[in-house]
Amino acid sequence: MNTYRSLNGHGEPRATWLYEQSNVLNVSRQGRIASVVGGALLTASGINNITKHPFRSLLRLIAGGYLLYRGISGNCPVSAYAGRRMSDRHNSTVNVRAKFIVDKPRDEVYAFWRRLENLPHFMRHLASITEHDDYHSHWIVKGPGGIGTLEWDAEIIKDEEGALIGWRSAPGSNIATAGKVTFSDALDGGTEIEVVIAYRPPAGYVGTGLAWLLNSAFHRMVEKDVMRFKHYVETGEITA
Repeated sequence: MNTYRSLNGHGEPRATWLYEQSNVLNVSRQGRIASVVGGALLTASGINNITKHPFRSLLRLIAGGYLLYRGISGNCPVSAYAGRRMSDRHNSTVNVRAKFIVDKPRDEVYAFWRRLENLPHFMRHLASITEHDDYHSHWIVKGPGGIGTLEWDAEIIKDEEGALIGWRSAPGSNIATAGKVTFSDALDGGTEIEVVIAYRPPAGYVGTGLAWLLNSAFHRMVEKDVMRFKHYVETGEITA
């Protein structure tokens, strides 16, 4: 498994992407036999003509080696990569993580975030949040450049006053999303905040106009929104 991390200006991890390399058998028995035969023929042809046609022979040796590997191992790297890319498109999640210090008392910072309707003031990817009661709300998200919108009902699933707020999309929503914010006293004063937000598009979203959810521009948009919170709470102004 490989892990990629994006760091903010203070060296804290802001986002993590994971993918797993595939080594499963993805070539049929008939395909393996054909690959071995074709690979052997190409390899023999490449060796026999290496002096007359060196460049053409080199290409045949490369192709032959690939087919031999495909037939002997039963794994086709091209198919595995394509399958992983398709899987990513259907199953990837936008994960954003940020950790920073706000120069405000912890209770004040918690109270501001706990009022969910405040979030669209500094999070530009949020068109609106309407609170139905203390634990249930309706969210509307917009894509980069205002292209595409998505809405769902959400519920707060964990609330520790002054310390933690956790939420998720309600059961039956057309998107799986969740978030968590923790608040703690910073050593030199102020409040240390850690934010985790995840968006996962619904299964079969391709062709439904929701591809922008996994667009890198949307990912960066959410990251900037989270980091914009510090400036907004401290100054009351929205940064660019």
